[in-house]
Amino acid sequence: MKQQIIETIKKHKKMVDTLEVAGVGTIESIAKTIIESIEAGGTLYLCGNGGSAADCQHIAGEFIGRFLLERKALPAVALSTDTSVLTCIGNDYGFDDIFVRQVEGLVKKNDCLWAFSTSGSSVNIVKAAELAKKRGAKVIAFTGKKNSRLEKISDVCLCAEAEKSFATQEIHQIAYHIICGLVEKHFAEGK
Repeated sequence: MKQQIIETIKKHKKMVDTLEVAGVGTIESIAKTIIESIEAGGTLYLCGNGGSAADCQHIAGEFIGRFLLERKALPAVALSTDTSVLTCIGNDYGFDDIFVRQVEGLVKKNDCLWAFSTSGSSVNIVKAAELAKKRGAKVIAFTGKKNSRLEKISDVCLCAEAEKSFATQEIHQIAYHIICGLVEKHFAEGK
């Protein structure tokens, strides 16, 4: 067991080192994209499946509530939270449409869609990103595979490549907490 623990920590450290070397500019670009969207009167919408859906809900909570600083609530909606909407769309249209129908009803120019897909190819996420882009929204992607369909659609993409989804999600969590802090600091300081 100890060896397994040590190996897992070593892999995690290596991924964090890669994030530090290759991800700083991307994280800054994502924070600026969100700030510009909110300043233009837009809303941040988030979508993901499974653990990524939980990450979306976590981020929306940090924006609507607070992360570390007192400031006004920031407009953010996790598209994975309304079970009546999800099950209605899933039943009437299918799982592939659970996010795209919400994008169709909600997302507009100046908004931002933050799309999570560790594979970068989840059909329901890709469809939502494609429509958001057509509507003039910015698309942020968090993936785990380079050169994915989602990355190609996005305006900015953070790819945390890993053999297992959980490892990608761990790096995503570090990155999105940094982004939450940067966006919050901007609005808390009234800039």
